[in-house]
Amino acid sequence: MSRTVLVTGVSRPPGTELARRLRAADGIGRVVGVDLTSPAEDLGDVEFVRADIRSPVIAKVVESTEFDTVVHLGTLQPPSGAGRGSSGREIALIGTMQLLAACQRAPSLRRFVLQSSTAVYGATARDPAMFTEDMTPANAPTSGRSRDVFEMESYVRGFARRRPDVQTTILRLAHLAGPTADTALTRHLKLPAVPTVFGFDPRLQFLHIDDAVDVLTTTTIAELDRTDRPTVFNVAGDGTVFLSQAVRRLGRAPVPVPSPMLSWVRSMVGRGGELPPVAELTYGRVADTTRMRTELGFQPQYSTADALATMQEPSHG
Repeated sequence: MSRTVLVTGVSRPPGTELARRLRAADGIGRVVGVDLTSPAEDLGDVEFVRADIRSPVIAKVVESTEFDTVVHLGTLQPPSGAGRGSSGREIALIGTMQLLAACQRAPSLRRFVLQSSTAVYGATARDPAMFTEDMTPANAPTSGRSRDVFEMESYVRGFARRRPDVQTTILRLAHLAGPTADTALTRHLKLPAVPTVFGFDPRLQFLHIDDAVDVLTTTTIAELDRTDRPTVFNVAGDGTVFLSQAVRRLGRAPVPVPSPMLSWVRSMVGRGGELPPVAELTYGRVADTTRMRTELGFQPQYSTADALATMQEPSHG
């Protein structure tokens, strides 16, 4: 029996390629993609529904089709333009709540995959050298992207308790990198002069956007052991790089400044735009990926250093 899959965030990388890849996979007969804006690239046989998952419309989409699988690209940046900023948080949190509410009432649903982020661990001076999936922040994040990801995952855990019959998987992806990756950090690193925090040189992990598509595809179609709680995987390319190395390898010039001045300097050299979390530019974050390799059986094609290097390549499409 062929499967029917719903993918949110389908108009942005890696959602577009993921939806096409899933539609071509054996055993999947129908893929429906949802997003705020129409995709710039051809989705092929993927059906597209333009909808805001923050509104009750998403419930009608779920109810009108007997989906057995939902892939929620929950931590993607909203489309360029007015979608950024505060509405990005609304998409992540209110959108996730609306989607989960619809999924809870969907008797046909058997699998839910959340694209999360290692940002859930936060970034502080007290961090361990490496976070495993079973670790939690010493204190729940109270602001920024880490708080949003933490809250979003808590919603998914609540859903898993209410629907133990649904196989729920959480993929905590490291910073995306690659020619088409468009995040606060990639935009920051591409500035001609990159503001950094004076006296700090944090370690960073990257995941190539092609590997992000691969791991999401693998998780969606794989037969994983069912548990009564979400299965969580950290996903990142092998190795780490220091922020100073990343800036140098991209041919940029670092501009070390005191932390309180970072936002102001960024506005001067970066023509505005979203500043990556100052804590991440100060302390960094590294996640252990042993479970990704041993239990999920996934090995990224690109190391952290290789993924970073591809950011110098022109984007295609």
